[in-house]
Amino acid sequence: MSSNVFTPFTLPNGNTIKNRLAKAAMEENMAQANQLPGQTLRTLYRTWAEGGVGLIITGNVMVDHMAMTGPGGLALESSTPLAPFAELAKEAKRNNTRLWMQINHPGRQVFKKMGGKVLSPSDVPLDMGKHSGLFGQPKSMTDDEINDVITRFVTTARLAKKAGYDGVQIHAAHGYLLAQFLSPLTNKRNDKWGGTLENRARLLLEIAEKIQQHCGKDFDIAVKLNSADFQRGGFDVQDALQVVKLLETLQIDMIELSGGSYESPAMQGRTADNRTLSREAYFLEFAAQIANATTLPIMTTGGIRRLPIAESVINSGVQMVGIASALAITPNLPNLWQSAPLLEGIIPIVSWKDKTLAGLATMAQVKRQLRRIGRGKKPVSSTSPMISLVLEQFRSAKLTKRYRQQYSSEVSDK
Repeated sequence: MSSNVFTPFTLPNGNTIKNRLAKAAMEENMAQANQLPGQTLRTLYRTWAEGGVGLIITGNVMVDHMAMTGPGGLALESSTPLAPFAELAKEAKRNNTRLWMQINHPGRQVFKKMGGKVLSPSDVPLDMGKHSGLFGQPKSMTDDEINDVITRFVTTARLAKKAGYDGVQIHAAHGYLLAQFLSPLTNKRNDKWGGTLENRARLLLEIAEKIQQHCGKDFDIAVKLNSADFQRGGFDVQDALQVVKLLETLQIDMIELSGGSYESPAMQGRTADNRTLSREAYFLEFAAQIANATTLPIMTTGGIRRLPIAESVINSGVQMVGIASALAITPNLPNLWQSAPLLEGIIPIVSWKDKTLAGLATMAQVKRQLRRIGRGKKPVSSTSPMISLVLEQFRSAKLTKRYRQQYSSEVSDK
């Protein structure tokens, strides 16, 4: 069939993605001990590559094993064995699929039970209502700690290139560390890292520029950026546009626009400032606005599960369509669209009153299917959110225990 989403796209650095469909990052929590990828992740990524996407962006790969978004996550540091990451890259690049490693630091979004570092530009804790106690109290970062984070991002990017990845995506969205620096709600600093938006964006810009210098132009560099935080007084679309303009000076290869944070999970279709989002392609309005005002390629994600919606994203001036949850249940959706263009992907929806628990239950359902695919089984389209949440909590507790035992000399309960 003829569809604009199956046309190739050439990045600013000259590299080409075979079509406009990307597997956007999802947190899998499927690492082996030592935060390394194993057979289940290799099977999962091979399944996506064979399923027809043009680009795969990995789930979070953390730049510091003591700052994890959750147990069972991946980390890639200077002392990490590279072979498991190279083996994962080999599987994920089948079928002429391009592969980017999403690299990240959680900042203050670290679960207290993990016992790792809880860093942030300022000592502003997460406000999760009755669930606030799940997270540690962040400490305001010193200059040395900021410089250490810059070095870590660059090290992880260099190792990704060495392991055969085609590029990296720097995660500066969803309330993680770089988004914390960008947001006036979490960045109260009055030094060169805070105050004006140019100062708040300095950390992101320095990381991107140094990765470019160390990895070269043929290595794709992308940034994941919030179109908005969806919190009153937070980072908003005009701020996003200004940051995009700053990134233009580096001629990076793509910006993925998403939205929200743990406090306002807009990436799951829910906001804290009562703004309503589309039922599909949540951030398209913002992405199209920014795409029409920049020379940089734009990608957007957010609940996309139908080919006509994906086509409307491309028609709006956005260059790439990110699909995440729908590929957890139908990993070969792009291939199926070629012969069945009206086929709809399935995304679990949990509409509980408690937004935090609803978000956790949604993620638990998705992760359950990712594990099934990783074990070579077919995903199941309908599961109980409550059972999925309970199973995920048991699994998370077991993985947290493994993590704490492994790093018992480094973790603390502060």
